[in-house]
Amino acid sequence: MIDLNLAPRWVHALSAAGHEAVHWSTLGPIGASDSTHMRNARERGFVLITNDLDFPRKLADTSQGKPSVILLRGEPLVPEIRGEALIGAIAECSAELNAGEFSQTIG
Repeated sequence: MIDLNLAPRWVHALSAAGHEAVHWSTLGPIGASDSTHMRNARERGFVLITNDLDFPRKLADTSQGKPSVILLRGEPLVPEIRGEALIGAIAECSAELNAGEFSQTIG
């Protein structure tokens, strides 16, 4: 699940690499709380991809096993520049991401 703070075109980049991807804008309201994002990702079995530093902290503070969080850092945060690194990290850490309680920073 791609967070609102990242461009919707990340969905295409991830889908083209064989990953199921959805942007939050197609799932829920723009003003939804971080907790709502986390709950939605957990309930749907998604990994949350974001640029928001709050999500890894929320993951660490929760007793829930999921969702895993990938934190994209650095500029520009566009798939044309950062996509290859993200797709590589997903492949490298797929077992951990699927298990939950995992936070990966890329960038």
